Amino acid sequence: MTNAKSIFRMAPQIIGTGALVTLIFYFPGPWNAMRCLGLAITVFAAVAFLTARYQLGKSFSVTAQAKQLVTFGIYSRIRNPLYVFSTLMILGAVIAYQRPIFLVIPAALVVMQVTRAHREAQVLEAAFGDAYREYRSRTWF
Repeated sequence: MTNAKSIFRMAPQIIGTGALVTLIFYFPGPWNAMRCLGLAITVFAAVAFLTARYQLGKSFSVTAQAKQLVTFGIYSRIRNPLYVFSTLMILGAVIAYQRPIFLVIPAALVVMQVTRAHREAQVLEAAFGDAYREYRSRTWF
């Protein structure tokens, strides 16, 4: 896949992460340590998320599919970096917004992501067998 095609396929994720970071700048409220910390967490997580999405390449899908076992880059340490970093992005935004009621969003997202990760693990184990089990034993989430 060429870089231009990769970037085009990532357009929804790029737009979404950019919008989330931009909203932090325009959300009403004081620019204090909490907002700056939330922004830093969100930006870090957005970069990590987009890197993981790029590394996933054509193996990305909305539903659980076994196209290819991606085990390099961020995926050499974390099995589901898109889930980890998208949740971290939202948590960073919640910290920046300084509205505790918004904590319900990342809490619900964690439940959804764990459920999806479990389903994906079943699909990948069925498709890749021992190779997936070995990969799973040396990676986190």
